[in-house]
Amino acid sequence: MILKIAVLSGDGIGPEVTKQSIKVLKSLGKKFNHKIELESGLVGAVAIDKYNDPYPDETHQICLNSDAILFGAIGDPKYDNDPKAKVRPEQGLLKMRKKLGLYANLRPTKVFESLLDMSPIKEERISGTDILFVRELTGGIYFGERGRRDNDNFAFDTCEYNRDEIIRIAKIGFEYAQKRSSKLCCVDKANVLETSRLWRETVQSMEKNYPNIEVSYEFVDAVAMRLVQWPNSYDVLITSNLFGDILTDEASVISGSMGLMPSASVGSENALYEPIHGSYPEAAGKNIANPIASILSLSMMLDHSFNLKKESEIINNAVEESLRNKYVTPDLSSDKSSLSTDQVGDYIVDFIEKNYRI
Repeated sequence: MILKIAVLSGDGIGPEVTKQSIKVLKSLGKKFNHKIELESGLVGAVAIDKYNDPYPDETHQICLNSDAILFGAIGDPKYDNDPKAKVRPEQGLLKMRKKLGLYANLRPTKVFESLLDMSPIKEERISGTDILFVRELTGGIYFGERGRRDNDNFAFDTCEYNRDEIIRIAKIGFEYAQKRSSKLCCVDKANVLETSRLWRETVQSMEKNYPNIEVSYEFVDAVAMRLVQWPNSYDVLITSNLFGDILTDEASVISGSMGLMPSASVGSENALYEPIHGSYPEAAGKNIANPIASILSLSMMLDHSFNLKKESEIINNAVEESLRNKYVTPDLSSDKSSLSTDQVGDYIVDFIEKNYRI
């Protein structure tokens, strides 16, 4: 099979963790006789430095020509610390999502049993947690009208949604609920926000098309509390752009490290796969960043974009083995026995090479 993949390593630790995913991909390509075609593009701060554009046309064309996109991270302190910067790395991510039509963000939150003691939450509360967030990605307050008035003394950000945007994201949520435990939670703030009331009534109108799905409706503040108290009570959750952004970051700490969780941003024509962590500039160049979230993002890509379920399963098993045997980076180690980014990647590749004969 030919796998045409755009590689956007981005900023900070992005290139370091993406490098490990590419090693795993090439190993599997050789084992399963897949032809891997990789094309790299610039995005984020590195793209601003060269093009004065965080998502230049050259990169967009590379993405359009690919079957899937492997993404690293975006962000750089020199822009974060300059509130008056006109062009920012994060604008590239929003621009990329909009231009590629990546309207749905899929974020699994899974607890690894071998790492239960790494979570800040009690083991009995999180054991068995396996959640999928479906976050709307190209609408809401991040894309609404915004600005300043009255000599910069008044600021506004507008949250807007139309029914079609909600229907397409809810449809994905219902379909995943059918594949999983037939439970779906719509997260909103319908007691206050008009956009949330539209979300709720739209999802309610769709229930009749999915009679086997148990649908619940909860306010975002209640969900934020219950994610800490009993996260394993949830399965599939659908929500708006802002709420999804906040809740998925909260949920990421349940597993013990943001360096473990992958994600996918999907549209009708393309899909992008990325670790949920940011660019973590403090760790850039030190070879200590956890590559597992990036490697699991590759697993999601092989499964969702190429239907290579066997290859995806092999990656997942190799990651589980790495965690079980404590072949981990410093974020998951309480002593001095931790490994480097490269060493964890090498271990996973070595495990695949030695344990799977095709």
